[in-house]
Amino acid sequence: MNPVIQKSDMLAVKAFDGMFVMPNVDLAGVMEHLTRTGKRTHQLWLNDESLAFIARGREYRNEFHLNPSYEIQYSLKGDLELHYRDAENKEKIALVPEGSCLFQPPMVPHSPRFSPESFQLVIERARKPGEIDKFHWYCDSCDALLHVETYTVDDYKADPVSRAYARFNGSAEFRTCKTCGTVKAAVKL
Repeated sequence: MNPVIQKSDMLAVKAFDGMFVMPNVDLAGVMEHLTRTGKRTHQLWLNDESLAFIARGREYRNEFHLNPSYEIQYSLKGDLELHYRDAENKEKIALVPEGSCLFQPPMVPHSPRFSPESFQLVIERARKPGEIDKFHWYCDSCDALLHVETYTVDDYKADPVSRAYARFNGSAEFRTCKTCGTVKAAVKL
């Protein structure tokens, strides 16, 4: 048992196909752990049906993530500005204030942005074999698509967001708009 995230009163229940331990997560403990260590995410669980993690501060995000699962985002501390692209591919912003929850359908291009002192609880359907997550970057000047990164997300501990940013930030070619020539700045994670 990880004392950082688990309360001592975890519940074991008999499921149809055997025993299942229901995590009883110390959300305040996880937020304190992320703040103390400087880490950005902490996976709470991953099973055949669902994935849950807490994210700290995504102020640097400037890409749009498309994933094949729904997402439930709960603002534990601070406000979330969820940038997303509508059916006409126009950028919009949904405000999710502290204590509020947002349900996002699959394949909505989204970019969660919140301060380093803010925390989001995210719950998603676990990816099915072969499902692909995509990360899209757009030109700051003309809004043309700059680059797409794709990943198979089978374990969020592998931190696909940081891996996608490392590839994008490391390539001037990926960051240069083929339409207008603007070079998107690399961001510090």
